[in-house]
Amino acid sequence: MKIFLNLRFVFFLYFVFLAGYIGYGHVERLLEPVSIKPSFVLVDIAKGTSFKQVARMLEQKGLIRSKEAFYALAWCRKETSLIKAGEYKLSPSMTPGEILDILVSGKVVQHFVTIPEGYNIFQIRDLLARARLVSKKKFMAAVTDKNFLGSLNVHEESAEGYMFPDSYFLPKGVSARDIVKNFVGHFWEIWHRNSFGARTREIGATIHEVVTLASIVELEAAEQYEKPIIASVFWNRLKRGMPLQADPTVKYGIMVERRIKERRLTWKDLRKSTPYNTYTRHGLPRGPICNPGLISIRAVLYPKNTRYLYFVSKGNGTHYFSKTLKEHNHAVKKYILDRKPGH
Repeated sequence: MKIFLNLRFVFFLYFVFLAGYIGYGHVERLLEPVSIKPSFVLVDIAKGTSFKQVARMLEQKGLIRSKEAFYALAWCRKETSLIKAGEYKLSPSMTPGEILDILVSGKVVQHFVTIPEGYNIFQIRDLLARARLVSKKKFMAAVTDKNFLGSLNVHEESAEGYMFPDSYFLPKGVSARDIVKNFVGHFWEIWHRNSFGARTREIGATIHEVVTLASIVELEAAEQYEKPIIASVFWNRLKRGMPLQADPTVKYGIMVERRIKERRLTWKDLRKSTPYNTYTRHGLPRGPICNPGLISIRAVLYPKNTRYLYFVSKGNGTHYFSKTLKEHNHAVKKYILDRKPGH
């Protein structure tokens, strides 16, 4: 016979003795739900939190009747070291056993986040920070880490353009890298599913050129049906060696350079040289100016067959397209210069 008894057996004997001493019915009651009301409480368990600290927290929040009984339950189930960190949605109407199951399985709260089409990395950063999912500093560090981006098959200065706009479920406490990996992974999933790689090679372009131009189309077009037409205008200008002269590229360049939010452009802005200003430089800007959606990417890969070289906003979300500068100037006079205030 061993001199020292197994500690687990000792604890088991203690638990049995306790049950016999205070009554089995009382112990059983300690493992019942605190309430029958289906209300919910958010519990945030940080990494490194001990099981005893978790049990104390649950008792303080009124989710269990006894931290001791909860610990004894987990000990008997050999699960005191199996709970996972994260944010949980728990109810006092749950039994301690049900709560323990949730903590051990890691069924954390999933926050629903929607990245709109046309959002840039700064807007996504702010959106995630407002949702308290990740700090702005950590997010920006992740989207500009070249080594990390290279592992995601993005060999550019940032993840701009490659974080696919869509709705996502993200748990609180997820790392900035995991978030970016999720967004970029979805981009490649969409890219391959639609065979965009084959079409990109077919038209003699690179992925980065397609994504960059799609990001411009995304911000220039308010109506989806106009995107293939606007894409054709830009392709036509590029083939002729004409500057794209897209206002959104100027705004993005100013924002990147001065770290200021979008504002109304001035003539001085149009003349200011930045790697993104398509008024002062020919060809495409340095990189994408936002994260384009599926329709914008498809529009660039499958543009309308037109001879348009210009377009101007009509003020109602649509554009007037022109083939010559003379026609364009006439449209500018009609839709911009002669437009009455408030119209």
